[in-house]
Amino acid sequence: MTTGFQRWLVGWTALIALSGCAVGPNYRRPDAPASPQFREAAGWTPSRPADAIDKGAWWSMFHDAELDRLEQRVATSNQTVKQYEAAYRQAHALTAEARASFFPTIGATAGADRTHDPATMGGGGSAARTTYVGEVEASWVPDLWGKVRRTVESDKAAAQASAADLANARLAAQASLAEDYFALRILDEQARLYRDTVADYRKFLSLTNDQFEAGTQARAAVITAQTQLYGAQAALIDIGAKRAAMEHAIAVLVGVPPAGLTIAVAILDNTVPVAPAGIPSTLLERRPDIAAAERRMASANAQIGVAVAAYFPDLTLSGDYGTSASRLGSLLAAGTSLWSVGAQLVGTLFDFGARRARTREARAYYDQTVATYRQTVLTAFEGVEDQLSALHTYEQEQEVLIRTEGAAREAVKLDLDQYKEGTVDYATVVQAQATASAASQNVMTIFGERLQASVLLVEDLGGGWSTQDLPQG
Repeated sequence: MTTGFQRWLVGWTALIALSGCAVGPNYRRPDAPASPQFREAAGWTPSRPADAIDKGAWWSMFHDAELDRLEQRVATSNQTVKQYEAAYRQAHALTAEARASFFPTIGATAGADRTHDPATMGGGGSAARTTYVGEVEASWVPDLWGKVRRTVESDKAAAQASAADLANARLAAQASLAEDYFALRILDEQARLYRDTVADYRKFLSLTNDQFEAGTQARAAVITAQTQLYGAQAALIDIGAKRAAMEHAIAVLVGVPPAGLTIAVAILDNTVPVAPAGIPSTLLERRPDIAAAERRMASANAQIGVAVAAYFPDLTLSGDYGTSASRLGSLLAAGTSLWSVGAQLVGTLFDFGARRARTREARAYYDQTVATYRQTVLTAFEGVEDQLSALHTYEQEQEVLIRTEGAAREAVKLDLDQYKEGTVDYATVVQAQATASAASQNVMTIFGERLQASVLLVEDLGGGWSTQDLPQG
């Protein structure tokens, strides 16, 4: 029996050695559309280019301590990020579960039976007998056709895609926070402008009132000045409501109730850093959404192998070793052991096209992931080009608007002097003041657009992330 058991082990070892092939196509990343350079970056040097993006904290290029403090809370407290983090842990566990199929399943049983049999004793007597049993069982399905390996390959790629999704969710939350934060700061600046405007309009109303009482102005001029003041006050109140809503949005992003966060009014730096765009071809390695799409292609490709493996039979090897004795102390003694080994080959002869349909389904799904990957790459290039164009255009537009603001304020001063001398009516002054106020607000609005575009460019460039950050296990 020993010789037979050794031969069985040799055969098992040979089967393990045969488990080296894997049916189905091996993965090779398909080509993706790319450009030699970003067209919108050609011939333009930002007024404040950033040398690089800090991989750990890209927002630090804005040099805003409050923004730094808020961003650090996103990774640990944002609930959307937590959701994706849990999804990654789930995917990682599925990979570990699939790997377990490489190894045998081993079980053990132990028991005792006490049997009473009156027939074993004469004269109406009876006897009881106790039997102790211990047994170890093992079964294994060798991965002859690579079904398990393809499954592990697929699950590992899916887990990496989930890790890239997590990185993308974190980046999106960080970028949303930065966008909301700068929108809030722009509202602070616009509120400051309106407070200055309200103060100026109060002075104009007082001046007009004095002139009305002196008989040099009509009552209509006073009413016009009051209307102008009330309009500015209403606009200031509206900004306060918008700021509160923006503060609430930031609170949710950092994972706290709106009532739990207060952001004090602060002066905004008047510079806009611009992250380096780099070479377009490297964008494929820097965008987590592109990496997620690429890893899903790899996962889908491996699933084709899983589907093809269904055409081949599965071999199940089993064995058990146990002992049986009437006394517990004799359970491990010589002569009480017994063992058995076995093999079972199971395959499908006819399934009326089910396996062929599953294989076609797997290939079609792979083709979907290829199209999704290429579309993701195209969208990424589009996003970078859009933000580079926006930054270039907004920078030029702001320069023009600043000159417009200066001219408008000079016009107010001249018209007001003429109004005091009585050479122009108050309607002329009102029009000049409205133009100057709108010009100041336009400067602040376009500055906010530049900040938003700067944040979006960082997001479109991947925020310093790299495919080297993907887990390899």
